Amino acid sequence: MKKLLLLIAVFAIYSCEKEPKVDYVLLSGKVENPKGDKINISASDFKKEIVLAEDGTFADTLRIENAGYYTLMHGRERTSLYTKAGDELKVSLDASKFDESLKYEGKGAENNNYMAAKFLANEKLNFQEIYKQEEADFLKTIGDAKTKSEELLNKTEGLDADFVAKEKASINYEYLGNLARYPNYHPYFAQKENFEPSKDLLKPLEGIDFDNEEDFRLYDSYQEIAMGHYMETIYKDSLIIDNVTALKDLKSQSLKNQMAQQLEFFISPSNKNAEKLYNDLLALSNKDEFKERLGEKYNKIKNLVAGKPSPKFDYENHKGGKTTLADLSGKYVYIDVWATWCGPCIAEIPSLKKVEEQYHGKNIQFVSISIDTEKAYKTWKEMVVNKELGGVQLIADNAWKSKFVTDYAIDGIPRFILIDPNGNIVNADAPRPSDPKLVALFDELKI
Repeated sequence: MKKLLLLIAVFAIYSCEKEPKVDYVLLSGKVENPKGDKINISASDFKKEIVLAEDGTFADTLRIENAGYYTLMHGRERTSLYTKAGDELKVSLDASKFDESLKYEGKGAENNNYMAAKFLANEKLNFQEIYKQEEADFLKTIGDAKTKSEELLNKTEGLDADFVAKEKASINYEYLGNLARYPNYHPYFAQKENFEPSKDLLKPLEGIDFDNEEDFRLYDSYQEIAMGHYMETIYKDSLIIDNVTALKDLKSQSLKNQMAQQLEFFISPSNKNAEKLYNDLLALSNKDEFKERLGEKYNKIKNLVAGKPSPKFDYENHKGGKTTLADLSGKYVYIDVWATWCGPCIAEIPSLKKVEEQYHGKNIQFVSISIDTEKAYKTWKEMVVNKELGGVQLIADNAWKSKFVTDYAIDGIPRFILIDPNGNIVNADAPRPSDPKLVALFDELKI
């Protein structure tokens, strides 16, 4: 019997030593007045979609390797979530008053109830108005916001010590992120040209380690700061210059992956160095899915050179029926790919109207192709009328996934395309109407 008890004791000790490490979070809750049938939990390296039951309840297990910040999204509303392995969170919210109703119970609730309170307070800030402020007022506003967040953190009881340390860093990065944005945001929102901030504005950013893997993974504001820093080293006059290769020496692989994704946009028909950039981005990222997508895009743009036959379209015309590219043969065709929700697209409309008027009756047809979704169909119909849009107004059949859009490797709008009278590409990434280079191109072609 003594031997048996000893054996059981030894087995118990051994079992305790080999007990599996908890690497998950139990997340459950209920959504009142839901705006959809799911919630989404995401981070830079994590995505999880949870389907709601008919009564709005949900329950799922999240495989979490590291403690950190996540985004909880339902419909168009979102909030920040902090969680770690072993948490058992129960969420309750009313989608009709999302931030005001958000509450957590269970293990890890204290951290997240603080996050909800902080998020609600920050949401009341009108950042557009804040960036309009003159520098001294702006600094006071963001400084006060930082102080209030720190005070809320200090007075909230029951928080994990590790979370408090991370949140202090997060609050500081949020403040620094606001500083970093001001030189670009202020002239835009305040409509000031040639704005120059004071020489000391960005001094608090000095000394930051911009190549920190852990901080890049944890903090959205740090991500933005680091990305902005390295983009400045390779971005000039809307062109990627010849030092993307230097990014391969960064220590943070997460940063390199994100930089590669951002720079994917510049794999375009108008970039004469697209092949080099393509190879640099392949070397920069270690994400197979990204490399596959990048390869598909690069292979497409190789066929979008001047003189090649243009991809075709066959789309609904605002005036009725359908219009194809073949219907417009015999004339140059200048195409504007846009959407009703796209601010930069709408900003080009006055310039587009001027160019249309200037070339009225000439050997050119102006075509606008909306990539609005089916839900925005009525909005498109009304906007064409209300803004008195001219030319041929079409709407694509499947938004971003429409064949003409994917054939032209379009991943950002507005996008302008010029096709010759024979249906061949002149420029797959033509100048915008607001760019004097467009009229110069038309004149060169004797349109």
